[in-house]
Amino acid sequence: MLNSWLLASLALYAMTTIGWVWILRSAPLHLAYPFMGLAFIIVPTLAWIFLGEPLHWQTLAGGLLILAGVALASTS
Repeated sequence: MLNSWLLASLALYAMTTIGWVWILRSAPLHLAYPFMGLAFIIVPTLAWIFLGEPLHWQTLAGGLLILAGVALASTS
C-alpha cells in the first residue's frame, strides 16, 4: 500500500475524476462526452512515448476514426 507508483496513480486518477466532474458540470453532455474517446488515442501514444510500447497501424487507423467521430459528434 505504500508503493509510490500506486500512490501517484491513485492521486492522478482522483485528479482526473474531479476534472471530469467539473467538465460535466460546465459543458453540455452531448459536447463533452465524445471526448472520452480521445483516451483511446492518448493512452497508446503516451505508452509509446514513455514506455516504449509498440504503436501499430491498427491503433493509428482506429484513432483516426475516433477523431473523425469526435469531430462529427461535436459539430452542430
